[in-house]
Amino acid sequence: MDDLKVKYLTQIANASDEAELEAVRLAAVGKKGEVALKMRELGKMTPEQRQVAGPALNALKDEINSALLAKKAALADAALDERLRSEWLDVTLPTRPRGVGSLHPISQASEELTAIFAELGFSVQEGPRVDTDWYNFDALNIPGHHPARAEMDTFYMHRAEGDDRPPHVLRTHTSPVQIRSMEKMGAPLRIICPGGVYRADYDQTHTPMFHQVEGLALDKNISMANLKWVLEEFVKAFFEVDDVELRFRASHFPFTEPSAEVDIRCSWEGGTLKIGEGDDWLEILGSGMVHPKVIAAGGIDPDVYQGFAFGIGIDRLAMLKYGIPDLRAFFESDLRWLRHYGFSCLDVPTLHGGLSR
Repeated sequence: MDDLKVKYLTQIANASDEAELEAVRLAAVGKKGEVALKMRELGKMTPEQRQVAGPALNALKDEINSALLAKKAALADAALDERLRSEWLDVTLPTRPRGVGSLHPISQASEELTAIFAELGFSVQEGPRVDTDWYNFDALNIPGHHPARAEMDTFYMHRAEGDDRPPHVLRTHTSPVQIRSMEKMGAPLRIICPGGVYRADYDQTHTPMFHQVEGLALDKNISMANLKWVLEEFVKAFFEVDDVELRFRASHFPFTEPSAEVDIRCSWEGGTLKIGEGDDWLEILGSGMVHPKVIAAGGIDPDVYQGFAFGIGIDRLAMLKYGIPDLRAFFESDLRWLRHYGFSCLDVPTLHGGLSR
């Protein structure tokens, strides 16, 4: 054993790189190394011999392993020292020009649509993301038996047993902001409500958190014709096209009556979306005239005022405009993806200067 110890400690000390050190390790303490073979011979010894040879072999193995670790660390330190000697940087050289961060496509789309609706006379209103079920459902004429109020679709906040306060939810749309704005500002009113919303869904086109913008206009003589004009102007400006054709399909939403799904004429030639031309139709939003019960819930007389409302998915708009195939990528925090799809954070979108660059 003394011969083995001297032999391998010498080889370890003389190893010039990690590959040579690994070869010594395998020869000494590997599965087929000399020390391992000596361990196998213990079974052939008498109990008295094993009491002497066993501890000695274990001590030899531990000493060799310790020497291997120390040599490996020394080789790593030597390699680092050599790298530090060979590498250098001239700190007086000018830096490479780089942009100051990247703006997320959702943020870009939000700023673009805010700029568009500001030109149309809409102000921006915001509200809490955690709200009572009265603002989120009851005030919007959504009855208690409606499927959207089930726990499989809506995230309810935990309540202690015996707590009789109104239940709170992660808002499922930004419509509660419409009610709060009516309570605070009265009528006439022209607002948009952008922000994050939450629903229990997750696939290529749905995520548990996403972003919506909802619009509301209230006055004494508003009609569906006003809604159609506003949506046409918005779509033309957002997709930066000269002309669009919208199709209104009858639908049902508890908070509007009549209600309509809105499609836009488009084509998918070569896998590229072209807005305003072609033979295909693409659903982009839901809309309608505000239900009288919703107006009354906001503290406004529905016999005097009426108006329209619409809701658009900001994430979906960004996917369509910028050619992003998977909604889940918006929330994966991949810097490579953000550098590819991101925008300069110093370019403020305007209708006169251009929305997206």
